[in-house]
Order: sequence, then C-alpha cells, then structure tokens
Amino acid sequence: MGEIAGIKYTKDATGKKRYVRVDLDVHGDNQLIEDFLDLVEIEASKKEPTTPLRDFIKEQNQKRGINV
Repeated sequence: MGEIAGIKYTKDATGKKRYVRVDLDVHGDNQLIEDFLDLVEIEASKKEPTTPLRDFIKEQNQKRGINV
C-alpha cells in the first residue's frame, strides 16, 4: 500500500502494521472518518449502564419542576 498524505501507519515489534494516525487537519472533514469514530465510541459505551426512557423523562421533568 502506498503512502497517503495525512495518514501514517505505526508497526509493532514484529513489523506488523498496528496503528493508524490520521492528520485531522488534512482529513478532519471526511465523513467516513467521523462515522468510524462514532462507531468506536458506540462500541466503547455498550457496557455502560442505561436508564429506561420513562425514568429519564420523569427525572428530567422533576428537574424542571414539571408534574405529569
């Protein structure tokens, strides 16, 4: 694979490509990179605790002083 401006690969001790560095000044407005980073964030948050929607709405209404 040839070199791409703004993209750098880092290899591990065995010489295998392991990391990719993306220059956001060059590629920061690329929708595919934004989508990839969104997916990484979603995967990382999958194990976080969740709140049922009804409980969330009730809590928000209480914070705003709304009784429904």
